[in-house]
Amino acid sequence: MNTYLPKEGEIVKKWFVVDANGQVLGRLATQVATILRGKHKEVYTPFLDLGDHVIVLNAAKIRFTGNKLEKKMYRSYSGYPGGLKEKTARIQSAEHPERIVEDAILGMLPRGKLGRAMGKKLMVYVDDKHPHQAQKPQILQLEKAK
Repeated sequence: MNTYLPKEGEIVKKWFVVDANGQVLGRLATQVATILRGKHKEVYTPFLDLGDHVIVLNAAKIRFTGNKLEKKMYRSYSGYPGGLKEKTARIQSAEHPERIVEDAILGMLPRGKLGRAMGKKLMVYVDDKHPHQAQKPQILQLEKAK
């Protein structure tokens, strides 16, 4: 008996829309990363990109639990001495809320060429408008945290 591997033409990639309004960041990120990897499909294979496209809307209305707004730090380093910049989650969510959601989801994908290919199928928008109506995305209901 041979192991089944899907061929390139057999892979069907769907489009999903996720509303992040009121969702907890980590819970949303794990569920979206699962869809991007393709783990929800029967033919999941770890070394193939079988995942679907995901559009995340309302990134500005994401929710943090505990003291993460004040204590969670987002760091960027320019490569030069003294080039480390730090921002709290409150400042980052005010300036670039889409980057918070994007960083959380991309951090849960594999590193390397395969993870970058999966990450290109993620689109994050601050409000509830997106330019992907032609792809006819399906609305995906995620589990809400208690």
